[in-house]
Amino acid sequence: MQDGPLSGLRVLDVSTILAGPLCCQILGDFGAEVIKIEHPVAGDSMRGHGESKDGVPLWWKEISRNKRTVGLSLSAPEGAELFLKLAATADVIVENFRPGTLERWGVGPEKLHEVNPGLVIVRVTGFGQSGPYSSRAGFGTLAEAMSGFAHLTGQPDGPPTLPAFGLADSICGIAASSAATMALLARERNGGRGQIVDMSLLEPIMTAVGPGPTAYDQLGKIGMRHGNRSTNNAPRNTYQTSDGHWVAISTSAQSIAERVLTLVGHPEVITEPWFAAGHSRAQHADLLDSYVGGWIAERTRDEVVAAFTDAGAAIAPIYTARDIVEDPHVQATEMIVEVPDPDLGRVKMHNVMWRMSETPGRIRFTGRDKGADSESVFIDELGCDPATIAELRERKVVF
Repeated sequence: MQDGPLSGLRVLDVSTILAGPLCCQILGDFGAEVIKIEHPVAGDSMRGHGESKDGVPLWWKEISRNKRTVGLSLSAPEGAELFLKLAATADVIVENFRPGTLERWGVGPEKLHEVNPGLVIVRVTGFGQSGPYSSRAGFGTLAEAMSGFAHLTGQPDGPPTLPAFGLADSICGIAASSAATMALLARERNGGRGQIVDMSLLEPIMTAVGPGPTAYDQLGKIGMRHGNRSTNNAPRNTYQTSDGHWVAISTSAQSIAERVLTLVGHPEVITEPWFAAGHSRAQHADLLDSYVGGWIAERTRDEVVAAFTDAGAAIAPIYTARDIVEDPHVQATEMIVEVPDPDLGRVKMHNVMWRMSETPGRIRFTGRDKGADSESVFIDELGCDPATIAELRERKVVF
């Protein structure tokens, strides 16, 4: 079976929590051979994140799918030497150590390009490789705070609000996979030279938050929190149904706004001058929310969704994980798939992130045990002496 457009490429995943591993998951989903390098004693800290079942980490099964695993200490001279041998066989390295760490261990980009000039080296940090914050510890929470996301999220009279999941890391991981493939394309066009990709957690989510800096630069305006409302259109909010569920609607398109207000029994507002533009409708959000919210509160979720759908208005129920798994559209389009796993039997997880007609990606296997592929990589592929690997394993340089 075709393993995707990146088939034949080798990626070394020397990263943890969460952007780098997600980047490598995506590359692996679309055919790259990914080798996950973990600390030989502690393992990857991603193994301890999220829920587990009978001691089996569930998130690990997804984030490390399609990755072979080896245990290797890069800080030990012998481990660094093995890493350089492995790097000589690779196309991409993804790492997220603090700036200067790889250099201190003798395996920085200069040395890596010495053994393999074609390497694409993706360096994921909180704030980038340069600048006054480059040496700071960087986590997604900090990027969510500094990007403007937290400032704009929450109720108007409440505190800035952080997401309940790794938003900044996830956006960065997706962006990093794009950056890596761009660099690989550039390598094809420049005679085979690799390059360094400097990827911070902060910049991708800052872009996702929107053009706030431009508005401040040109207008001196600073956006504020509006809860679930929008300054760009109304009605736009979450509304509770009579059976205790919640739905969300958006009226970004003028025609949708007109259909919604007609559906809920207030077509008279459509002729108001302020109704003709999303920004001016947002200034009358209290009125519009009272009309829409009142109508929805008298009906069940199924009734509301059916009525909105029949009217050609935009609506979505607010889902839990159970709702996602049970949704007929999610099932029909295989957004969630069930795959075999040696520990769990069968396990549901997110499918590859997009569909490609000619070179589709796929899940070849789930996240593996620590060091599951150390012998095959070090001995069978790199040709290392088995006795030497056994001695390094005894000294906990490899696992």
